[in-house]
Amino acid sequence: MTQVFAPRRLDWTAVTREVSPSLGRCELTHLERAPIAVGLARAQHAGYEALLESLGCRLIRLPADPDLPDSVFVEDTAVVLDEVAVIARPGAASRRPETAAVAGALAPFRPLLRLEDPATLDGGDVLVLGRTLYVGLSSRTSAAAADQLGRLLSPYGYAVVPVSVAGCLHLKSAVTRAGEDLLLLNPAWVDPSAFPGRRTLEVDPAEPFAANVLAIGGQVVSPDSFPRTRRRLEAAGVRVRPVDMTELQKAEGAVTCCSLVFRARGA
Repeated sequence: MTQVFAPRRLDWTAVTREVSPSLGRCELTHLERAPIAVGLARAQHAGYEALLESLGCRLIRLPADPDLPDSVFVEDTAVVLDEVAVIARPGAASRRPETAAVAGALAPFRPLLRLEDPATLDGGDVLVLGRTLYVGLSSRTSAAAADQLGRLLSPYGYAVVPVSVAGCLHLKSAVTRAGEDLLLLNPAWVDPSAFPGRRTLEVDPAEPFAANVLAIGGQVVSPDSFPRTRRRLEAAGVRVRPVDMTELQKAEGAVTCCSLVFRARGA
């Protein structure tokens, strides 16, 4: 049976950034460099943005910067919570200039806090579950960042829990929220016991990168290159919205990476 998804009212704001013409020079950690068709990447990104709009997001589109190859991956520049936004200090030095434009976009919506040297943190290493922030200790995110984030957010009632990850770029490469009470994860990259009391669903072993999904309004956005894991999600009752991300995946990108999604305060 074909699922029909009705348009949603604009409940969310999503900050996105256009694909840089220099995307092919992006930072890579776990993948071999492969040619990236920038025009196709832009078309796929436009499809991703259209899907976010169909799910009820009001988009704030930042312009591309030819000097910042990775800047389409805006998630790594900030962590947006109900009360505040924390401007990150990305682990790759080449990415730190990306934060200025994102901070400017977030300033009308949230008070801004900032991580400082020696902390390094990519937003892709932060999984927010209620009042707990799980912070992946990766090649991009340091224990000093987890400590600093905990001090910054303690006055707002948040707890920060460091989590070990191995074999992948970010914590959210290994685990994301697929529903109110469901985590989708790759147990080869993160230990499920790090999330006590949470219901978990494992990716299909043939699709190790499939754990990154973006949950919005009772549905999840997932790359259409992971059909086996999609079937597992649907069998668990999750409504999946597939999107083509093949070119951005060559740059170690994923569906959470390409946006910062949040509610307006009081919404």
